Amino acid sequence: MIDKTYITKMRRGYQQHASIRRDVIVHSGDVLHAAKRAIFSLHRHETKEAEKKMALAKKIIVQLQKKYKKHPTFSDEGSYKAAIEEYVEARLLHQYITKGKIQKITDVAISADSYLAGLCDVPGELYRYAIGAAAKKDHAQVDLCKKMANEIIGELIEFDFTKYLRTKFDQAKKAVHKIEIVHYELSLRLQDCDDA
Repeated sequence: MIDKTYITKMRRGYQQHASIRRDVIVHSGDVLHAAKRAIFSLHRHETKEAEKKMALAKKIIVQLQKKYKKHPTFSDEGSYKAAIEEYVEARLLHQYITKGKIQKITDVAISADSYLAGLCDVPGELYRYAIGAAAKKDHAQVDLCKKMANEIIGELIEFDFTKYLRTKFDQAKKAVHKIEIVHYELSLRLQDCDDA
């Protein structure tokens, strides 16, 4: 005879986990969407709008962390990790644009892996930002983007990344290479203008 009490207990635990997972997926989607919109606003130089979107994302993250404090495995859900990474990316890009530096995020609980994954995405956003600056012939901003991206890579290269973070790091290095090409081509164009 099967131990029905044990099976029932497992079923309840499984159902609770499934319910938490569904809730986390829904709210993580909201965080991801808000963070993506914040990044989009930053590229359009709409800092106040970006800050509103980041505040919304932060509010949802804090609510999730508080709601599931007794169920810490919720943070292992892939949709949650993706949302946190996007939020970190938005926050770090905002720090760069508004302060010219990238710092620790202290007002929300962020795992080291999520921070590093978000940081690995920043050079890609700096590449996009450098393209916008190059279109305006803003060589100084392109130069700043290049320097920050290289500084990020210089720090990340000291880690011995494997698996997912290794892939993210490799993408970051490719983005830095693209920024260097933009920097070089803009330098040539500006030199041609000076020579003419």
